[in-house]
Formats: sequence, structure tokens, C-alpha cells
Amino acid sequence: MSRAAQGALRQRETAFAFVFEGLARLAVNCETLDDSVRDRVQAAHIGNGEGLLSQFAAYLRSPGEQDKALAEVARLFQLEVIEVLAVRLAIAAEQDLLIGHLLSHLQQPLALSRPTIGLVAQAYAPAELYRAVQLLGQGNAVRCGLLQMSGDDLPLPERSLRIPLPTALALDGAESAWPGTAPVVLEPHSVALGKTAETRANLLAVSLQSATAATPALIIRSGDTYEARAAADRICTRMAMRAVLVRTDQLSGMAPWLRLNGLVPVFAQWLTPGERRAIPSVPGYHGALIVLTGPEGEFEADDRSLLDWKLETPCADERMELWRAALGDSAHDPATIVRLATEHRHAAGRIAMLAARAREDVDPPHRVTHAAVRAVSRRGENVGLGALAELIPDEVDDAALVVAPALHRELESLVVRCRLRERFPDRLGLSIKARYRPSVRALFVGPSGTGKTLAVAWLATRLGIPLFRVDLSAITSKYIGETEKNLSQLLARAEQSEVVLLFDEADSLFGKRTDIQDSNDRFANAQTNYLLQRMESYDGITVLTSNGRSRFDDAFSRRFDAIVSFPLPGPQERRELWIAHLGESGSSEGMGVLPAQLNQLSAVADLTGGQIRNAVLRSAVAAAQENASISYRHLLAGVAQEYRKLSRQLPNELKQAESARTY
Repeated sequence: MSRAAQGALRQRETAFAFVFEGLARLAVNCETLDDSVRDRVQAAHIGNGEGLLSQFAAYLRSPGEQDKALAEVARLFQLEVIEVLAVRLAIAAEQDLLIGHLLSHLQQPLALSRPTIGLVAQAYAPAELYRAVQLLGQGNAVRCGLLQMSGDDLPLPERSLRIPLPTALALDGAESAWPGTAPVVLEPHSVALGKTAETRANLLAVSLQSATAATPALIIRSGDTYEARAAADRICTRMAMRAVLVRTDQLSGMAPWLRLNGLVPVFAQWLTPGERRAIPSVPGYHGALIVLTGPEGEFEADDRSLLDWKLETPCADERMELWRAALGDSAHDPATIVRLATEHRHAAGRIAMLAARAREDVDPPHRVTHAAVRAVSRRGENVGLGALAELIPDEVDDAALVVAPALHRELESLVVRCRLRERFPDRLGLSIKARYRPSVRALFVGPSGTGKTLAVAWLATRLGIPLFRVDLSAITSKYIGETEKNLSQLLARAEQSEVVLLFDEADSLFGKRTDIQDSNDRFANAQTNYLLQRMESYDGITVLTSNGRSRFDDAFSRRFDAIVSFPLPGPQERRELWIAHLGESGSSEGMGVLPAQLNQLSAVADLTGGQIRNAVLRSAVAAAQENASISYRHLLAGVAQEYRKLSRQLPNELKQAESARTY
């Protein structure tokens, strides 16, 4: 060997030097190269390539600083030496113009700027071409996606090799993002999980790190994606790693990128009730893996054990600590913290969000009060029910709810039941405690227009939480299993964010089971059975409205905590309804409606609250057209219109008043 060759050999201080030397041996006799390139090739050319693989293997055992990541990947994925050289050559092809120039000349007439399998074999293993070609085409580098082949219709030696760009950047120590992924970023609002959940996160992190065989996959169940991502992030932090949310199904080649960046893949998949699905699999990746999902369904894996963690709503004491941490010095006084923790069953993620929004809403000199948090909660932001339910933001106070005294007492009792639902079993017997769930299920029954929906809005207003009316058209589906899936998502998300769920005209969804005559009856009964089971396990507040109690399945009727009947209003209630809807027009004689006239309407016109509302609105429109105040004449016209809609005759007393025009 010449002195120049010996000197070049001593200068092999990087993997790139080995890569370039192998190419130089092929290019030394290439006549199409530029003079400047030929000079570099001749300087790098040492011999016939014998011993290059063994010398590179020795280098990998004690690599330079710039090649330590490459050596670590070779160890993790058990790569052969020629595969490591192919990986380094693929990186150089993406980054070095000289290498691209050499490859395009060496691979004439193909003129490819990425290396082919045949070229790599000739450059680095000329004595074992066949074995090298097979190894490069079917070895671990290709299996784990570190190297990707192009040209499936070509012979194996002519297929080109490339390395995913994010992986190439990671091997060079540069930040890189894989397409279809995103960091599990929780800023600007961090989420404290509570003492119990934090302890569980620590134990799970230890289990994931201490696995001796295949690392388990962790299933995190929650209806709140925000909170679930916080839990995943917390576990990864405990393992001194970072969580990355994977939103793509193009997973080939991701394993080396994950390993190089110290990342744990996190997948979000929502299963239907009873569904079984294999956990996502990243080819070649055997590290920790996390799946975020709802409470339903089951995951399975052939090569991993599974850990399952359901995020529960924290107890009152832990909620107090979470509110204290979330509000910090912005809390008005300790009583605010106590009230928020004891009156509301918010999950950890919801507490963090409400506290952050409340701090943003108040002026800097002021502090967060219970009223400020209530206002944010009532807006129903970030609950995740937008596609399945409609927010009803109406503020309904006591004056707007006109019902009989007995009914009002029943509704007040329901408010107390909702507020104290978590504390009821404390002083009760073991039979209650054994199966008690802090949920409230109520059924409001009565004719249309008797104030059922208004009463639900009043209930939500008194509790200071948002009201969502379930969109039954969005919930129900003709496809088998879709209705159950939609209801599962709805209840799971509502469970994490204290809300009142209103199922209006609910008998269409919770109707009676029927005798099985065909497959449609079988599926309908299976759907009803699931609804019975899921509503029983739901931890929140639900109110169903219907025109008749008999339309519900007997098994479901038994599960209601309260069944409230809304009868047709009597004369006294109708008078209060007229006054409540007319406002100033009904309280002042100067407005054209006398007390005696209201008394006559209340006694004779047997209308519901909804019909009285319609009559008042029509009267207001007619008065506005005349640029006048509402008069008895306008009210009579509105009442007459409602009677015509019902195909009923106007009472004689009102007919006489209209014909006599005594108003």
C-alpha cells in the first residue's frame, strides 16, 4: 500500500470517509467525471476494497461523536455492517451534492441520484455480491423502515434506496417532525391530575420502563382528550421521554425516528361498544406505546401485554387541591375554592380549562370569584359535544319559571339532589354504598308546551353548569353500532365536563323493547339494552322529556331518580304566565291591558305556557305594525290564532268580547 493510501486510511475518522472510499473505488476509472471530482476520488481511493467492512465494524465499536447516533441505531435494530454503510450513503445522497454527482455518473444509464442496492453491494462487498444484495433488500434496515426501496417492478439490484428525511435529520442531531405527528403540547394551560392520578402515573411509568421482555402498551381511557393527553405526557416525562401524537397510518420507517428522538408514540382511537381492535403497530418498534380511547371497547395485542388506566373524576378533597393549584393567587377567598370543589364534579382537565378561562376574563386588579367560574362554565366551551348536542345558553331565573307550588317544590328537591349527589352515601347504609353512583336521571313528562324544556334550563341555571340538548338526528344512525358509538362518545365527554344533558322527546330513543319478529327488531332491542346499561353507569346529570310516561321501557322507568309530571296550567298559573310573558305590558293599565281582561283570558282560554308565549309574540308583532302598545284586542287575536292552530273553537266569552269590542 502506498504512503498516500496509508495516510488516507489513518484519516478514516467518520462513517462518511468509509462511504466515500467505497464509492471512490468504483469511480476511479469513470471517464465522465469532472476533473475536480476525479481529483477527490483519486485521493480517497486506497485499494480494492478488501477489509473495508471489517474496518468499519471496528470503527462502529468506538465511533466518533458525529456517528454515535448511527452506531446506536445499528445496535438497537441489529443492523449488519453493510446496512449501516447503506444508511450513511443514503443520508449523504440527501445532503451532499458531491455524492449525488458521483451516484448519477456511476449508475449510468439510469442516472439515479440515490444509490441502488447493486451499487451498494459492489462498492462495499464486492466479494459477496449475492449475499449483500439479499441482505440489503430483506434485512433489518428495510424491515424497520430505516431504508426504503423504490421501484417494486425492477429487479432487486436495480431498486434504489432512500432514508426518510426526518430520520436522516435526527441521525445528524437536527430537530425533525414526522408527517402526520404532533407533540402532545398542553401549553399554555398545564393540567394537574390530582394526587391519586399522579401516583398511578408514576407506577405506570415504572412498569413501562422496567419491562424485561416486550414493553407493554398502555391504554388510557377518558372522555376528555385534553386530560388524557396530559396523562400521557406525564407518564412520558416520568420516563425522561417525550410523547408524540401520531395522526397518520403511514407508520413504516417511524421506529428509528422515534428511538433517535426519545419519543413515545401516542395514538387516539375511539372504539364502539363491544368492539375489539388490535393496538397500532409501528414496524420494528418495541418501546413504550400509549393509546388514548374512551370507556368502551377493548384492545388486544399478540406481542405485548396491555396496561389499562381509566381516568376517574377526582374526589372533593383532590378537586379542592386542583382548584387551588389552578387558580393560585387569583382565587378571591378560600370559600370560593371550597364551593367550586364541593358543588361541582369537574374532572382535572376541565378544572384546568375553567380556571385558565376565568383568569383571562377578569381584569388584572380583580380576583377570580365563583361567579366568574360559573360564567365560564355556562358558556360550555371545550366540552367536545358540538357535533352531538346543542348548547342552550338561556338563563332562566325563578321569575321566568311559572309552575304550581307543588311542582316547584319537586323541582327544588331535584336541585338539591343534583348538588349533593356525591355526598349522599356518606351517612347511608352499606347497600346504598355498594352500588351508588353520583348520577341523577330525571324524566319530565307532560303535554307539549307545559314548560318541561324551560324547567330543564332553569335547573341548569340554578346549578351553574351548561345545558346541552342532545341532537337525536346526529345520535341515531341506520348503520349497526353507530348509534351506540355516538351515545358512548356523548356520555363519555359529558362525564368529564359537568353538564346537564337534555334528551328532548326521548321516547324515540329510549322506547320500549318489542317482540323479535325480524333482524331489525333484534338490533333495535340490542340498542335499547345498551342504552339501559350505559345510562345506569353514567355519572352525570341527564333529563329526559316526553309527552307520556307509558312510552318508556319498564326497566328504564325503574332507573329514573325522579319522574316529574307537568300538568296543564290552571287559571292561576295561566294568569302568572300571561304576566310573565307580557312583562311591563301586563303590569300597567296604561299599556292597554286591564287586570280584569287578563283575568278573563286566564280563566277562559285554557292554553299551555308555550301557546301563551306564541299568542304574546303574535300580539307584539301586530302592535308593532300599528306602532302602538299591546292591547286586549291584540291578545284576543293572538289567542284566536292559537285556537285555530289547534282546530278548536274560541270560547264564547272571548267571542263575545271580540264582537262587543269592550276593550
